[in-house]
Amino acid sequence: MYRDIYDAIMDHRLPARTKLTEQSLSEIYAMARHGVRKVLSQLAADGLVDLEPNRGAFIASPGEKEAQDMFELRHNLEQLALEKVLANDDRQALQGLRQMVERERDAYQQGDRPQWIRLSADFHIELARLSGNDLLVDMLRRLVSRTTLMISSNDVPGTRPCSFDEHFKVLEALERRDKKSALHEMAQHLHQCACRTPKNVGKSFDLKTVLGQRNS
Repeated sequence: MYRDIYDAIMDHRLPARTKLTEQSLSEIYAMARHGVRKVLSQLAADGLVDLEPNRGAFIASPGEKEAQDMFELRHNLEQLALEKVLANDDRQALQGLRQMVERERDAYQQGDRPQWIRLSADFHIELARLSGNDLLVDMLRRLVSRTTLMISSNDVPGTRPCSFDEHFKVLEALERRDKKSALHEMAQHLHQCACRTPKNVGKSFDLKTVLGQRNS
């Protein structure tokens, strides 16, 4: 259920403010409602869903001010992550990161949008993991998921939710142990991500029409 909802959000099939009703999800997945609530709680923890008292769960719809605040915080946290990764100097870990970006590029070229967007987000989370700071990972996971959700809803032709070309530039600077370039490339990348954030949201879709297709 988590993966289906994630993919549907990133593939524009479940736009912002779509209500995720426990009853509908329970019927679609033949799952008890306490199991549905567990999945919704995880989606909320990852910043993809907003849980509103007495109203239910909705696909997150961060406003423009929140987007600015999130990117400002991401800038500071990701700069810290880069500095710690450089201090650790784990070349094998960087090789694993390069393979991730290559998979991201391949997914984009093959037209696998959900996988490409997931790997785009995972690049930033994996960088945080390489810092060795678990709290940093938790904080960035929510910020990355929530900003990726916003950027992915931008359907302007030629734009990318998170460019693998920019990821390669950050990675190459890390491999050279060029701190100044790594920090600069990440700052430029986050600036471009912020510029891809749309200023409006789409209309709501019916859950069974979107998620129920998996059973057809």
